Amino acid sequence: MPSIFHRSSRSPAASNWSVRAARRLIKEETKSMRFLILNTDYPEFLHWLYAQHLGLENQSYGEQMRARAESLFGVADFYSSNLRRLGHEAHDVHANNEFMQKAWAREHGIRFEEPTRLHREWRRALQQSRRLAARAPLRYLKPLLRPALRSLDGQHAWFYAILAAQIRSYKPDVLINQVMGGIGNRFLREMKPYVGLLVGQIASPLPREEELTGYDLVISSLPNLIEYFHGLGMASELSRFAFEPAVLPRLRHRGQDIPVSFVGSLSRAHRARVRFLEHLCSSLDVRVWGNGVDGLPQRSPIRSRYMGTAWGIEMYQILQASKMTLNHHIGIAESYANNMRLYEATGVGTLLITDWKVNLHEVFEPGREVVAYRSPEECAEMIEYYLDHDGERQAVARAGQSRTLREHTYYHRAGELVGIVERYLSHRSTVIH
Repeated sequence: MPSIFHRSSRSPAASNWSVRAARRLIKEETKSMRFLILNTDYPEFLHWLYAQHLGLENQSYGEQMRARAESLFGVADFYSSNLRRLGHEAHDVHANNEFMQKAWAREHGIRFEEPTRLHREWRRALQQSRRLAARAPLRYLKPLLRPALRSLDGQHAWFYAILAAQIRSYKPDVLINQVMGGIGNRFLREMKPYVGLLVGQIASPLPREEELTGYDLVISSLPNLIEYFHGLGMASELSRFAFEPAVLPRLRHRGQDIPVSFVGSLSRAHRARVRFLEHLCSSLDVRVWGNGVDGLPQRSPIRSRYMGTAWGIEMYQILQASKMTLNHHIGIAESYANNMRLYEATGVGTLLITDWKVNLHEVFEPGREVVAYRSPEECAEMIEYYLDHDGERQAVARAGQSRTLREHTYYHRAGELVGIVERYLSHRSTVIH
């Protein structure tokens, strides 16, 4: 009987050498990289976080970072933890978290300028002037007031001083700025000597065009933004959001006692979303969580359905406790599906009813894994149908969760991200040599 193993005529020494060479080659091909990921948080979330952990502001940088990650808000440590699983070094920076950032500075002997009393008084006065400038015709003064406010902004001083020290300390092979509109372009250009590859990540309203220069690569979950960046002559690649399975063991299973939920922002950038929700809330039991409700008219039907804010793990609990949850994309998404709710809702096993988009079929099969509507009226019909057909609702929810856990986790995305940046780093190395 022929052996299923290949018999080598080489000596054991030669065989051992070939094994060692192969291992060395694999190690070289999977060279570890150092990632630094920059982000900022909503002030409202920071107030919530520190209210949940009394005395946290006096703890070490590591303890504060642990509490921030365990909150599960936003992308938490989903990118960095999965990059580490892939053998890379990865760190998160929450650049506007003053308690955390100043703890890092103290622990690393970094000095930064604190605002004086006069400085703070001038800042308050300029903020009042800035609010006045928002009213016509004084709004035309805003471009003049903005530089003055920034020059006297106490946060501006510590914000960039500490962030610069962190970048110099970590010297990342890849720096990913997830807040392209919140961290100044001029600052990042100054940091480029300490960075191998400067990457921007965005899926929200764009900053001014001049704020986009200097990036080696921009990644986005929105195909239309990638086309836009290509039109500017910038390198850009698709990088979708995902779900983190580590969320699931953290959730308390209480049953699905919320008929229909919506969790999300209701800002000026979400006008179409507000109109959509107002239509549904006027006739259906839709429960709404999120920020921005204070900006709605007093007569808005959303107000009577509003349940408060829901940050991080609280949001996941609400999604899992919902028979179905609604999704409506931000205006800048145009005709493309991309947002985090696609994966968060399906990931926890809830039926997702989302707005129809031309590329939705690329991530989920409409009608089998998620349900897609084309109008508020059609969405209302779907809600009523699936409330009356539990078996079908649960089947779609299970299929959606299975697809997400199979293809749309942050472990998958981290691997895709590594492949993208390796290509660009390799290309840069080739050009330099």
